Amino acid sequence: MPLLHASNLRILLAGAAVAHLSSSATTRASPRAPPPLPRLRAYASYRAFPPPPPSPSPLLSPTRALASADSTCEQGAKPAICTADELHYVAVPGTEWQIALWRYRPPPEAPKRNHPLMLLSGVATNAIGFDLSPGASFARHMSMQGFDTWIVEVRGAGLSMRGSELPVTNTVSDESPSSALDKISTQKINGTVPAKDDSTRLAQNFEVPVVENNDMVERNTLEEPQLATKLSSALAQLGDTFSGYVKDSQLRSITDGFFNRVSELVPDASLTSSLEEVSEKILGLLELPQTSAISDQISHLSQRLVNILGESQQNISPRLFGWQERLSATIEELQKQLELIISYDWDFDHYLEEDVPAAMNYIRQQSPTKDGKLLAIGHSMGGILLCAMVSKCGFECAEAELAAIVTLASSVDYTTSNSSLKMLLPLADPAEMLRVPAIPLGTLLSTTYPLSSRAPYILSLLRSQISSKDMMDPELLSKLVLNNFCTVPAKVLLQLTTAFRDGGLRNRAGTFLFKQHLHKIKVPVLALAGDEDLICPPEAVYETVKSIPQHLVTYKVFGKPEGPHYAHYDLVGGRKASHEVYPCIIEFLSQHDKASS
Repeated sequence: MPLLHASNLRILLAGAAVAHLSSSATTRASPRAPPPLPRLRAYASYRAFPPPPPSPSPLLSPTRALASADSTCEQGAKPAICTADELHYVAVPGTEWQIALWRYRPPPEAPKRNHPLMLLSGVATNAIGFDLSPGASFARHMSMQGFDTWIVEVRGAGLSMRGSELPVTNTVSDESPSSALDKISTQKINGTVPAKDDSTRLAQNFEVPVVENNDMVERNTLEEPQLATKLSSALAQLGDTFSGYVKDSQLRSITDGFFNRVSELVPDASLTSSLEEVSEKILGLLELPQTSAISDQISHLSQRLVNILGESQQNISPRLFGWQERLSATIEELQKQLELIISYDWDFDHYLEEDVPAAMNYIRQQSPTKDGKLLAIGHSMGGILLCAMVSKCGFECAEAELAAIVTLASSVDYTTSNSSLKMLLPLADPAEMLRVPAIPLGTLLSTTYPLSSRAPYILSLLRSQISSKDMMDPELLSKLVLNNFCTVPAKVLLQLTTAFRDGGLRNRAGTFLFKQHLHKIKVPVLALAGDEDLICPPEAVYETVKSIPQHLVTYKVFGKPEGPHYAHYDLVGGRKASHEVYPCIIEFLSQHDKASS
């Protein structure tokens, strides 16, 4: 089956990112934004909310769902979009993140279990995928089997939020980047077009009117010091953002793009060399550790750059009007790009080393066990996280805090498979990361979903990536697409693409290969695959399985030649999963729940 071509993927991602850059600032500056709210204490703070109100419609868009959550919170109730029994928050130590934990308590008549169960979802997804509806809820099903079930939403996903303290009456951050992206998607779904940022429009307007009013020229001259200050501030932010963070070549990529746009504002060719000289000096300063002396030099050079632009207008006739506005817009675009990079500055290792351990510690506090261990199930990237955790424990000869794990459509080595994730390989380039630092996957899918289910549109292929034919109810598939996907940092994808290199997935430094240490693990593993999974084919799952000690691993592929078939999500939410997949998982967990008690 043909896949989404890499060049088309880059166009779609770039378009979605540009939409965010051109509207996020306007969204956050909306006069309708609510006033600051009182706060609660942050660390390990949580709220056990009362039983949830009726679930939102399956076709509810992400923004409408979050808006519903806001309105419910104002009444002191749990957000409507959260259909768990309880919603908890836990602070990730050393960060400003509060990650959300959805808890499903087992009923009194359920079998008694010895360990709580942690669920980890895939990349750029939230808790919705484990709890689509009362009749299609993997999390609820596991709680009915007696497991105290917790879904972990890592940073940037679902209801997790930034901020050192929790608002009392609002569990959804109005300031989160993903919230702004969701607002864009809803506007497009409803057939309306987001208001364009005037600065962006001016920056793209190449028909510059002629100035005939001398008073206007004088006014523009007075604006130049303000432009210099604005430019200096943006460049200082650029230096602070990238100092000690990325390689010089990556810094040069973003600054070259900025100065190329600035050079378009110089109609006088005789001043081009002067502009290039100043630009090179600024770039050299940005590559140094940022100090007050460096900042003063950048301020001086910023003023010089604005003066050059002003001089270029004096040397041509008739004089042009609009260069100040276009320079201002160019600076604002740089600031927005930096804001996006800063907002999504995390990778796979942050999930592995910070978010998941914080969640596990909290779950153990709320649901103590005799041996201090948990049971865990991970779908897609969630399973990769579990494999990485036990691999590190094996390398360190440390006791894992997991009694047993189940991986659903997960692998740490895709080199032997024809996975459709190869479409992400064009992003495995730092320059690509700087152009598209965050992938608004939720927005992309939501805004294109009306077209995605019909040929011949290219995104019709996305359906087969998620679910096999006739394996999901159309309304539930719509809810999954419109509510389950989030914005993901390109840095996460950059690290995950190392799974396509020899040796498989590695840490951010490239020094630790997780597959190499799986033979040292001591945790029982159930690895499940779907026969028509295009994202993580059975061959990829087996490539990981064969590195695990045989007495600890159980491997099974679901799907039959005559059907039904299982694609990437069907192991969790396919119509046959509760009858074929869930019993296999429950039997495995029950066996090791007793063995570790």
